Amino acid sequence: MVILGIDPGYAIVGYGVIRADRGRFQPLEHGAVVTKAGEDFNRRLEIIYDSLEKVIAHWKPEAVAIEKLYFQNNQKTAIGVAEARGVILLAAQKARVEVFEYTPLQVKMAVTGYGQAMKPQVMEMTRRLLCLKEVPKPDDTADALAMAICHGQAAGSVFRRRMLTRSDCFK
Repeated sequence: MVILGIDPGYAIVGYGVIRADRGRFQPLEHGAVVTKAGEDFNRRLEIIYDSLEKVIAHWKPEAVAIEKLYFQNNQKTAIGVAEARGVILLAAQKARVEVFEYTPLQVKMAVTGYGQAMKPQVMEMTRRLLCLKEVPKPDDTADALAMAICHGQAAGSVFRRRMLTRSDCFK
């Protein structure tokens, strides 16, 4: 399964594409879409959309894993991130790729096995799980890879496969 993990933002959008196969993960591409602070906000959203549209078209992921939006103290930042997240979701929708949302707690549990893990622990485990020489930079990129790993863990679980194949569970 090819998974695109995304750490949403409007200044930096981290992304990571991995292949997940029976609990093993192979990095395919990772990086960040960076927009300039002084640039018109609508133009920044366009850059994010266009960049992720290219990544999706190239790798044709079977799933997009993205951080579930949660309330932040700075409302202006939260609104901007929500708008950026909207164009990210639009890019996935236009490509007909299913989107899965995960909380930071779920990502920490999937990557480290501990929901209260600190950011450096998550980043180091991401590096190890992907057999990378260094932790990807910027941090947003490592976060996106961790998001993809989280989905790979969740999608590969026996429980999840049963839930996806047994329609009578939802009647």
